[in-house]
Amino acid sequence: MCYDNDAKPPAHAAPITGTTASGTRLTSADGTTFAAYEARPDDVRGPGVVILPDVRGLHDFYKQLALRLAEQGHPAIAIDYYGRTATDDERGEAFPIMEHVSKLGRQTIQDDIMAAADRLGRPAVALGFCMGGRNAFFASAPRFGFAGVIGFYGAPGIAGPYGPGPTQHAVELSAPILGLFGGADHGITGEQVREFGAALTEAGVEHELITYPGAPHGFFDATTAEHEEACADAWKRVLAFLKALKGN
Repeated sequence: MCYDNDAKPPAHAAPITGTTASGTRLTSADGTTFAAYEARPDDVRGPGVVILPDVRGLHDFYKQLALRLAEQGHPAIAIDYYGRTATDDERGEAFPIMEHVSKLGRQTIQDDIMAAADRLGRPAVALGFCMGGRNAFFASAPRFGFAGVIGFYGAPGIAGPYGPGPTQHAVELSAPILGLFGGADHGITGEQVREFGAALTEAGVEHELITYPGAPHGFFDATTAEHEEACADAWKRVLAFLKALKGN
């Protein structure tokens, strides 16, 4: 889990556009409905963004992030992962994550991502965190139709029960990738990031992988003063990546 209930994404003092936002439900390929939070700008200025949360699913941090993106002109929709197993949509700190995460499958997650992308329309970008970051990297594959993908601290290599990662599947990827990592993230080593970059280069996938020295897992949090610079720089890079795709 990346964020507690007090975490907040970066915000601009003067939003570019007003927004309309609300909770909603989407329907996946197998007929499952699942929770999502959608924010739409009054003035669309760039691609839509499908937000893929960390392992806790759709909690408040990601709803706020959808709003912050919409304020910058990007339609955004953050999704939950647990429509097939949880009896409600509450994802507070009391949510029993481990009872549900073991029941997730890559195919159903990817189907849910596609449902969200279809809701937004194209062009769109996948933006993920931790488990969501790993899945965002996978979503660089052509069948998703994304203009690009962004992953914060997504494990790129072989990971526990989840098997081979984006590094091992690099030849299947195509959309441009922005990867953002913490140099003090004990779960993702510098060697793993370098291996990911080498695999993407060999596969001819456009990419930029940034590591912030001393930053931990979950550094993208505006309430954490000691990592303020890394957080602010990452936000600038996210917005620049989206702006560069504006014409796609």
